Amino acid sequence: MQKKRVLSVILALTLSIGCAIPAQASSISETQKKGEELQSQKDSAEAEKAALTKQLNDLIDEMDKTTEDINTKQEEIDAKETELIQAQIDENNQYESMKKRIKYMYENGNTQFIEVLLESKSIGEFLNNAEYIAQISDYDRQMLKEFQQTVQDVDDQKTALETEKAELETLQTQLQDKQNEVSTLISEKADLIGDLETAIGENAAKLQALQEEAARQARVQQEAAAAANRGNSGSGSSGGGSSSGGSSSGGGSSSPVAPIAPSGSGRLSNPCPSAYISSEFGGRTSPGGIGSTNHKGRDYATGTGSPIYAAASGTVTTVSYNVARGNYVVINHGNGLSTLYQHCSATYVSAGQSVSAGQNIAAVGTTGYSTGPHLHFEVWVNGTPVDPRLYL
Repeated sequence: MQKKRVLSVILALTLSIGCAIPAQASSISETQKKGEELQSQKDSAEAEKAALTKQLNDLIDEMDKTTEDINTKQEEIDAKETELIQAQIDENNQYESMKKRIKYMYENGNTQFIEVLLESKSIGEFLNNAEYIAQISDYDRQMLKEFQQTVQDVDDQKTALETEKAELETLQTQLQDKQNEVSTLISEKADLIGDLETAIGENAAKLQALQEEAARQARVQQEAAAAANRGNSGSGSSGGGSSSGGSSSGGGSSSPVAPIAPSGSGRLSNPCPSAYISSEFGGRTSPGGIGSTNHKGRDYATGTGSPIYAAASGTVTTVSYNVARGNYVVINHGNGLSTLYQHCSATYVSAGQSVSAGQNIAAVGTTGYSTGPHLHFEVWVNGTPVDPRLYL
């Protein structure tokens, strides 16, 4: 009677933990999903920050060029200012020269010009002297007009340069405003990235705690199940009197003896610590009528989304899908040793990628021929499936 009570307690404990494991797995899946979303947001923010940084660098380059153009315009304006001053001096000198000549002619009543004409020895010389005097007056007028035009042209050029400089200064102000705006956006993105990194770290710590708790619950369940099996075996023995563990009816037939687990080499690590073992390598009854009776691997039962880890370091040779295996991953560990991970809900690696032992490579699922969420794990030696317990 006492043994039955113990068995009842163990059974109740096993059932309670069995109910808790799917809930724990669901929390792990949700936390993993949140971590992926946070990482995606961080990646996007970093990409946006990089684009803004490039934009800022382009603005700085444009600002430098605009400043250089402004300086060049100022130099041209200064040169035109010097040219304008000289043109104004030339204009003024010509004007003063004409005034003196006109004043002289007025004060002397043009007698000097008349004397020049009267001293002519011939009509031809007279005409030549008269033309010469007329040309002097025309020259004075023409030179004055040219100097005045030069002053006007230089002044117009200076005004145009000043207008161009003002436009460049306006552009410079606009570029500075844009540069300040982009710098502010970059600062905001940096703050966002910092917040996301903090959130990612907190989420990773939460995920680790959930995985450790799931692994602890799985161990407790396995221990409880093993204790229950030992209790049942003892009960059968006492009821049937058979040392081999006969049925409780006391009949002479012996019950099947569980195969002795081979001693593992420890070369491979547990690929799914949060799960419990639901089926071992070898012959079995087909689960749900869809599974193989010659089981070529080991099944780890746990909730969808629970992490699957590489059992050892190596190179991913296959990431694919087929009807039976669902989503699956194959890793080559060298020296003819490979591992297979089936029925995944998601895969996080690609063919040709190098992975380290314990790296999260996939998530538990129920894709392909599967009766529920679990990892089907196989170990191959030179292409032939072997009992995983030999290497775990």
